[in-house]
Amino acid sequence: MNQKQDDTDLHFDILIIGGGLAGYTLALNLAKSKRICIVTKHTLNDSASGWAQGGIAAALSTEDSPEKHVQDTLIAGAGLCNESTVRFIADHAQEAIEWLINQGVEFTRDSNNGTGYHLTKEGGHSIRRIIHSGDATGKAVQQALIAKVSIAPNIQIFEQHIAIDLITNDKSLHNAEKQNRRCLGAYILDKHSDGVKTFTAQYTVLATGGASKVYLYTTNPDTATGDGIAMGWRAGCKIANMEFIQFHPTCLYHPHAKSFLISEAVRGEGGLLKLPNGECFMVQHDQRAELAPRDIVARAIDFEMKKRGLDCVYLDISHKPSNFLQHHFPTIHARCLKLGIDITQEPIPVVPAAHYTCGGIQTDQQGHTDLNNLYAIGETAHTGLHGANRLASNSLLECLVLAIAAANDINHQPSVELLPVPDWDESRVTDADEEIVISHNWDELRRFMWSYVGIVRTTKRLERAQRRIELLREEINEYYTHFRVSSDLLELRNLVDTADLIVRSAMQRHESRGLHYSKDYPDTLKHAKNTVLRK
Repeated sequence: MNQKQDDTDLHFDILIIGGGLAGYTLALNLAKSKRICIVTKHTLNDSASGWAQGGIAAALSTEDSPEKHVQDTLIAGAGLCNESTVRFIADHAQEAIEWLINQGVEFTRDSNNGTGYHLTKEGGHSIRRIIHSGDATGKAVQQALIAKVSIAPNIQIFEQHIAIDLITNDKSLHNAEKQNRRCLGAYILDKHSDGVKTFTAQYTVLATGGASKVYLYTTNPDTATGDGIAMGWRAGCKIANMEFIQFHPTCLYHPHAKSFLISEAVRGEGGLLKLPNGECFMVQHDQRAELAPRDIVARAIDFEMKKRGLDCVYLDISHKPSNFLQHHFPTIHARCLKLGIDITQEPIPVVPAAHYTCGGIQTDQQGHTDLNNLYAIGETAHTGLHGANRLASNSLLECLVLAIAAANDINHQPSVELLPVPDWDESRVTDADEEIVISHNWDELRRFMWSYVGIVRTTKRLERAQRRIELLREEINEYYTHFRVSSDLLELRNLVDTADLIVRSAMQRHESRGLHYSKDYPDTLKHAKNTVLRK
């Protein structure tokens, strides 16, 4: 990869914090006219986008329509979707797919449905509309866009750099001028040198993904630590609907299979969920059985596991022909076979795992936050598309459509003056003496979030989690104040802030809706309202 770094000039038109589909799509749609910087805390390949297996939802066939896509999304969202945003994204889905194809993405072909591409069906969809690249769509998309980003002349790439905090002009404003608050850039830790750099930009974009790493079990990569959401919150942005954490029903249950997702498409193609004795159980929970939305399937599995004391349940698609499975699910087939599980002959052991953050920094359809000159796109943002439960394969679509929309908006924004900002001050800190504190706190946080703020919640559990978060925050803030920052410390700080936002949001919702299920408030209220947190 041709990585381009120039530390002598860290002033840009556009600063994009985070890699992945949203960030790369935005960068490529701005590269002709803007000087762009992409900062990513690992490498360009490390993002949740690249882990997506199923595909991208779009009304492409003659049997489908954007309106049908809208209705399926609204039903899954359980009354909390922003219908205007849903329609905007569904209406622009086809052109977003065409843009990806023009970037060189190879989707799986099929000549039988008039589109030229194979379309699959997933839970919550009324029709086949998921365009995909085998069972590794995210990887195919990621590789195609990285190839473009890496050679674009106006895009400068900083790998192994992790953002600490956004820089704002607060100190230069009086109280009456607070509406003029704007983002000026960010302080960013260079993991190569352990030095902190000051990046400034006319416009800053958060594209850092979600926060599923706050839970013990997750389908996400280690990068999903809620960085953008936490930074946006600390900078004064509104945060919405953080109680809605989507747990994917089927994560591979195996001691050597860290975070390996078994795609929704396996159930879409006829996979059956079974108990250890081979009994199917989903029809007892929902008439749509295996094709019910993810929240229902995840709760059903959680119920059966707790009721029967099971470590896992089983997803069985072995009744399908072997060549069909190897063609449609080559990655899953190979990964399971490597672990001694032949999916053509036996069921796959699975458990639910934290998968997607439906809430985030509140934005509009162009990615604007309520902090001037700051945008948020992708899983970091709350646009209203997902409501109380994300419809399968709408996430990559949201990244595409709203990144393109944000790029169009930025291209029409006036040039703004780059204000001087102070450099990072670490004159009163020392090197850390006991970094084991970080790993212990990280482990404790993820375990109690899984136990107390998981698929099924109670007020008592949430209160327990809140007390532990307060204690952890005190320890982490003390550590952050006295010692030089490290990547692990920054991620832990962001995870604790994100966990706090999840718990506070969950405690404010006195009902069960979508992904938020409370034993103390099992009914759904007549009128749906967003949970919006403000500083």
